[in-house]
Amino acid sequence: MRATYPSRPSSRDPRHAAFVSATGFALFHQACLIATFTLALCSYPLRAQSPAASSQQPASQASTPASQVLAPQTLDRVVAVVNNHAILLSDIDEEIRLSILDPAGQNSGTLTPQHALEQLISRALIQQQMRQEDIQAAEPTQSQVDTRLKELRTELPACVHANCATDLGWEAFLGTHTLTQEQVDTALRYRLQILSFIELRFRQGISVSDQEIAAYYHNTLLPLYAKGEERPPLEKVSPRIQEILLQQKVNVLFDDWLRNLRTQGDVEVLDPSLEKTGPAEPSSPPADSQRVKTKGGQ
Repeated sequence: MRATYPSRPSSRDPRHAAFVSATGFALFHQACLIATFTLALCSYPLRAQSPAASSQQPASQASTPASQVLAPQTLDRVVAVVNNHAILLSDIDEEIRLSILDPAGQNSGTLTPQHALEQLISRALIQQQMRQEDIQAAEPTQSQVDTRLKELRTELPACVHANCATDLGWEAFLGTHTLTQEQVDTALRYRLQILSFIELRFRQGISVSDQEIAAYYHNTLLPLYAKGEERPPLEKVSPRIQEILLQQKVNVLFDDWLRNLRTQGDVEVLDPSLEKTGPAEPSSPPADSQRVKTKGGQ
């Protein structure tokens, strides 16, 4: 059987007009879509490279070198690693600014970046060892921190010169050295905690004999007094001399212990400019532990 198909409407048939109209609309719609898509593809590079658009840019932007616009800025970087603990360049900067609060550093000049890094390495080793030995150093109370802060503001030579005893003088002192009250409180809290750790870790079992106290009194203390000046009796200053000698022995044990930590630990300095030329020296305990007055029976 022969297949039959519907006949195409003739030009005189009304269906022919409808067929032509529908077909023409479909072709027109398709042509519009193709034109729109082509225009979209071509217009973006034309806009990016259009001379008119580039001419509207400010002269300052057109003349700015690309290196100045795209150059990366390093905000901070790791300068050393202590047993997987990173020390940043900003840590060194803060340590140098905080050194103004160290009485022992007042006579030694400005803290160098190399020495500041050594202090940060020692601090990291001590804190890691405290956690490893699980020695619960007493957490300083806010009252203890406030007491130490008051002593600092009234006794530290740099603070005395800046009149830090007053709130206005203290705020000016902090601003001059780019410090905040929070940074100072944190530093003082750390020092007090380390002192507590030293008491628990090193001081137990250390003793000072009467012969050692007498030798210090005659050989070290008395020569500090001028001829004819009243000298305190041995019995009055004996407790303070004992404290000094105890601290000296603790310092020896502490330095040896810290030196061993440095030798056994994994310490890597990533910035060659911060390497010390000589052998690494352990940091001494915080200066607060050596604040023992002897002269004049004070």
